[in-house]
Amino acid sequence: VQLQASGGGLVQPGGSLRLSCAASGSIFSIIAMGWYRQAPGNERELVAHITSGGSTNYADSVKGRFTISRDNAKNTVYLQMNSLKPEDTAVYYCNALIDQHGLGRVEDYWGQGTQVTVSS
Repeated sequence: VQLQASGGGLVQPGGSLRLSCAASGSIFSIIAMGWYRQAPGNERELVAHITSGGSTNYADSVKGRFTISRDNAKNTVYLQMNSLKPEDTAVYYCNALIDQHGLGRVEDYWGQGTQVTVSS
């Protein structure tokens, strides 16, 4: 299983970016997908999370600004980031909980990370 993230970049404060992450490989079902971020000197933190049924949760710091969504047919999760702030600057990592073979064994997978820089 591979997670391929894309969509990071440099944006001015107040701007928007959309991250995408596609899962590929041997996949029976994806239980949940999410985005985490890690800024220099900080621990990795949850940004947003979405289950296969569409339930979502967000870090308090991004509520009202970020929206997570997923396309189950494409095994893809998106993060729409609006009203970006300098403190959103970090490497963003895609995460997925995947049952590869339909046997109830769920494993944790990570993408390679994509840099988001918010600066004027």
